[in-house]
Formats: sequence, C-alpha cells, structure tokens
Amino acid sequence: MREPVASPRGMLLDLYRQALAAVHGRACVRAWLKRHPMPGPFHLVALGKAADAMAAGVLDAAGESLQSGLLVTRHGYLEEAVYRDPRIVALEAGHPLPDEQSLAAGNALQLFLERAPPDATFLFLISGGTSSLVEAPVSGVTLADLRQLNLWLIGGGLPIGAMNRIRAALSRIKGGRLAARLDGRQATVLFMSDVPGDVMSDIGSGLLLPSAPDPLPEIPARFAALPWQTDAVPARPGLEAHIVASNRQARAAVVAAAHAMGQAAWNHGVFPATDAAICGEVIAKTLHAAEPGVHVWGGETTVKLPEHPGQGGRNQHLALAAARSLTGWPDISLLSAGTDGSDGATDDAGALVDGSSLERGRDAGYDADGCLERAAAAEFLEGSGDLLHTGPTGSNVMDLVIGYKP
Repeated sequence: MREPVASPRGMLLDLYRQALAAVHGRACVRAWLKRHPMPGPFHLVALGKAADAMAAGVLDAAGESLQSGLLVTRHGYLEEAVYRDPRIVALEAGHPLPDEQSLAAGNALQLFLERAPPDATFLFLISGGTSSLVEAPVSGVTLADLRQLNLWLIGGGLPIGAMNRIRAALSRIKGGRLAARLDGRQATVLFMSDVPGDVMSDIGSGLLLPSAPDPLPEIPARFAALPWQTDAVPARPGLEAHIVASNRQARAAVVAAAHAMGQAAWNHGVFPATDAAICGEVIAKTLHAAEPGVHVWGGETTVKLPEHPGQGGRNQHLALAAARSLTGWPDISLLSAGTDGSDGATDDAGALVDGSSLERGRDAGYDADGCLERAAAAEFLEGSGDLLHTGPTGSNVMDLVIGYKP
C-alpha cells in the first residue's frame, strides 16, 4: 500500500539526494578499493568535477600506499581535505570552457607522468568535466581556438562521442594519446561515467583509451584550417579500467529509496529523446498516463543554442518544456537535474516543476515559449521559483529526471 505524500516536491528532493549519495565519488572509490586493494605503492592522478571526492576515497582506503598525486578539478570544486595532503598537488581550471589554467593543468599532467619513477604504478580517477579542465593542444592551436570550438560544441546538438572525437583531434593527450606518457608502466583507471552507454573511451575525451576510428563529424568552415589529427591511436598495454559509478546506479537508488518510502516506482531507463525540449514534453505526457508513483529516467540531452542564448542549461530547458505540458495536471511534479550540481554555464543543478509552474512564471512576467526559443529557461524558472541549487555534489553521472504522480 502506498504511503500518502505530504509534500511531493520535498519527496523528489529527498530521492535526488539519495541518488547522489549512492554515486558519491568518495564512497564509490573507497568501496572499490576495499574490494580490490592496490598491490603496492602507487601514484595518483584525479581529474574531473568529482576529482576531489574520488581522491578522498583513495585516502580513506589506501592512503598509506600513496606516494604522490596530481588533482585537477573545476574552479570552486575543491571541497574535501584532499588538497591539504602534502603528497597531492591540487589545481583548479575552467569549465565548461577551457582557460589558461586548463593548459597549465595539461602541462602539469604530462610532467607528473614523465617525472614519476620508471617502475611507478598509477591510479587514475577520471570523471566528467575532464575534457575542459585538462588540455594540451597540438601545435598551431591556441586557447582562443579551443574556446571558440567548445562554444560551438556546447550549442551544436552533437552527441558526446562525436564531441569528444572532435576535441581529441586537436589534442596531444586526448583520444588515448596520454597513455604513451606511461611508457609501459602499469595503471588502473577508475571512471565515473558521465556518458551514454558508459563508453569508457568517451569519458574525459579518452585520455588513456582511444575511441573507435570513426570519421570526424562535419566541422564548420571557420575551423577547417585547424591542424586536425585523424591518425588512429593504438591501445596501450598495461591498463586496467573499471567504472565505479554510473547513471544506472543513481536510477536504481531512486527506485530503492522510493520503495523504502512506501511508493511504487518505475525505472524507465534512458531518456526517450535527445533534444531537451522534446524529451521534457514526452516525459510529461508519459506521466499523464502513468501509474501512480515515482518514475525515473536518466541520461543526457542536448540543446541547440540560438546565436545569442540566454541563461539556462539542458535540465532547465527540459523542465520548462515539461512544465508547459504539465499545466492542468496540478498533482504531478517533476525534477530534472544534473548529478554534478551544475547545469550548462549556470550555478544551478536544474529545476523542480509542477502543474502550477507555468502560472507562477507568467504571474512573474515571463513567457515560457519565448524563454525556450532564446534558450533562457533560467529566467522563467527563477520567476516561477523552481530553480534547484545544490553546489558541488561529489558526483557526475549525467542527469536525472524524477517524476511523481499521486
């Protein structure tokens, strides 16, 4: 028998928090290392938006064996006590666009590997955001080139695999090229997956694992003169790779938590559409006809940005599109949020909307259709009081949409 819910919005927030706890970098890395201890002294490389949380798991489980470490994360994402450990050099760099610190981090990464002992063993921790945070462009490519290219990629609507093939084609370390710096030394790689299908060579643009040699997608003419690399990169021996956290785990945690609350729950798997607005509309209409209870989806959508976009991210875009279709259904609530605590270039994780969101936003003077056309969902959702702010979460396993129908 289902329990009555006094606050559907409060319940969705609680389910989201429990999902984040299930894929927190510290807990997931610590658990993996407890089951698979490092065989001896090792050197640590932690990269991505969850780098410090994942590194904290290493210190919990295998701290005495750590010889040295390099950690690179997003500006403002150093929250653990990891950076106080004298063995670890902690750097911050730009996201979603690379900055000067991203180039400095790329140089630091290569030097760290080159200067490690010839018999060193490495433990790599790689999470989403690495593509922007650590970079070493090929000769002839400037930081301005990289920023312009990434601006196009962010708003171009390409799937993540295609985006990362493009990034790797201008990099000396991506697309598996960093593995050459290991010089045959042993390395274990623990991934937190932020890509569809958990394709390890797509996480962080495949620093250590080359992707399939597919042709590059069509590139705008303004980038045609850049020195693109299209040569195949061989896989290197001595690499052991594992995924320790994924969107699948987060969705399973939502279902388990809902059951513990006395709610029926359904895991619908990956998002039903790639475009964020279409996905929001489809999910909202699915909830109209759904069985009562909690429903969860996961994955990553895209938003094709206009020439002069407003503020917002793909989760806010999805949520606002869903809110239009939830009008007239006052009892249905929907949360759409990134598991990393950010959404696009904003500091909000996403939004939590319901059947009254459109009315609240209109009363505040905003037009939902216009905001969606301008990719400015944040403006409307701030007016409707539906933005969701978490700060850094210690995780990054793509996005979650959690819906509730009483």
